[in-house]
Amino acid sequence: MTTALRYGLIGCGMMGQEHLRNIALLGAQAQVVAVFEPDAAMRTAAMALVPEARFHPTLEALLADPEVTAFLIASPNHLHLAQLEAIRAQRPLPVLVEKPLFTDPASAGALGALVADWPAPFWVAMEYRYMPPVAALIREADAVTGGVRMLTIREHRFPFLPKVGDWNRFNRNSGGTLVEKCCHFFDLMRLILRDDPVRVMASGGQAVNHLDERYGGETPDIWDHAYVIVDFARGARAMLELCMFAEGSQYQEEISAVGPLGKIECLVPGPGRFWPAHLGAPPVARLTVSPRAPKGPRAVDIPVDPELLEAGDHNGSTFYQHQLFAAAVRGAGPVEVGALDGWWAVAMGMAAQHSALTGQAVDLRQADYAPVTPPAQGLHDAQKVELT
Repeated sequence: MTTALRYGLIGCGMMGQEHLRNIALLGAQAQVVAVFEPDAAMRTAAMALVPEARFHPTLEALLADPEVTAFLIASPNHLHLAQLEAIRAQRPLPVLVEKPLFTDPASAGALGALVADWPAPFWVAMEYRYMPPVAALIREADAVTGGVRMLTIREHRFPFLPKVGDWNRFNRNSGGTLVEKCCHFFDLMRLILRDDPVRVMASGGQAVNHLDERYGGETPDIWDHAYVIVDFARGARAMLELCMFAEGSQYQEEISAVGPLGKIECLVPGPGRFWPAHLGAPPVARLTVSPRAPKGPRAVDIPVDPELLEAGDHNGSTFYQHQLFAAAVRGAGPVEVGALDGWWAVAMGMAAQHSALTGQAVDLRQADYAPVTPPAQGLHDAQKVELT
């Protein structure tokens, strides 16, 4: 009989509650047995979802709970690294941590030291990998394209939602939009291209959202749009287009991968709870394959289980992620999104923000906040291309 994964959950805001709903769908595979949530309103909401769990008054008390066999961090971004350090010092069990791993470029070294010898599975929550239409594109990209040479990701969506203490309105807490929001997309770039980035160029800023808001006398400084171009070591190129004042769009994410044999693309709708009721049922995700020869696009809808759609805002991916994490903890599968993946995604976002602020391209091979990839996982010098 499989022993259930017994989570200790740190943070029960919007994303934490999505985790609670999806873990509940895992049945015997996993359960939440302990929670730390300092905000009274969020704690009350979480109690309604997991009334049988113990709610601890401090992080230290949660970490000491003897029934917990794994930790899940879903707290505000700027708390992640310190909470990981506390877990490492007190009880380094398996951990699933929401992105981003850190928010300050100066913390990169501390992260590297922290995760270098973590003695249990360490998984970074990159949910976009597991959205069914995105997962289908990832599986088929190389066969359809003959090797992806150009990758484009576009997200046209709603503004940042209200969060506890308004933490996501300020770069100092979130790490900035291109870290907080877009690390998902930079992770997808590395995964689809199976390569590491070497140069980042970006333009972005705050044009529309949150300009009339005030918190403690401060105006939010979080960005709401950007273009980012990334050059990869083996010569492929990727681009991100982000707009967070485009919630009227039919699809929220559009991903296109092109190579010498053809193109594959997917269209992903946003959360169904935001779809206007008068328009009927929300759109269904779609995958389209467009070979160069013989010409003729072939499209297929990729519906997501309605129960999974109801459990969260990420097209069922949170559920699939927990399934895979539970398997990794049992030794029945690999850790698919490790610390190095999470670190690279943050570094790419930080490089993009720096490029947008300075108007200069950033060479990630010279950025002190980028990971130094171990030779066994990285690229040989002969595979790298010089970019001028």
